[in-house]
Amino acid sequence: MTARPPAPIELVVFDCDGVLVDSERLAIRIESRLITELGWPLTEADVVDRFVGRTDAYMRGEIEARVGPVPDWQERYETALHAAFRAELEPVAGVADAIDALHAAGVATCVASSGTHDKMRLTLGLTGLHDRVDGRIHSTTEVANGKPAPDLFLHAAAQRGAAPERCVVVEDSPSGVAAARAAGMWCVAYVSGLIPEDRLAGERTTLIRSMAELPALVLGR
Repeated sequence: MTARPPAPIELVVFDCDGVLVDSERLAIRIESRLITELGWPLTEADVVDRFVGRTDAYMRGEIEARVGPVPDWQERYETALHAAFRAELEPVAGVADAIDALHAAGVATCVASSGTHDKMRLTLGLTGLHDRVDGRIHSTTEVANGKPAPDLFLHAAAQRGAAPERCVVVEDSPSGVAAARAAGMWCVAYVSGLIPEDRLAGERTTLIRSMAELPALVLGR
């Protein structure tokens, strides 16, 4: 889509996984393997459809509804995931420069993710992005309802003193895009190749394929 968000924009709200850090591919690989080992065969495409953009609690609930209680799930999952992060995790290409360009133009930024604060401290720290967003990081653990409900984005905007209609959300998952729309915010959907474009496109949404496109889009240039 070629539509642009209304100007002026007061706040850009970044999702974390898949938007700031290129973690989704690693997480999907781990989740597919571990869930299959539990006796529920899921391909990586199945994991994308069911879990990308949702909370860890939602995923665990779905797993246990299918295979029964898995008391050590969180430990098993985090051990494998964090090992992959430490070995392979990179920032999303161009996102550091995009944040710097927004700040240079006087546009505020923050993070609002389905992940926990502990997870974001790890991933943002490993990729050198934490200092750019320190003190402006929000987790779904702070609100009653996770994405696709609008709670987290509305909470982030309220904490930053920004009106929803003057906010842009940068997302990469259908549940995140739906949450941005439900919050009355414009969504910039980052097309990474994991999610088909037609699942991200829609009203009040602009698709981008490179983070280099983001500053000019937000600034109306």
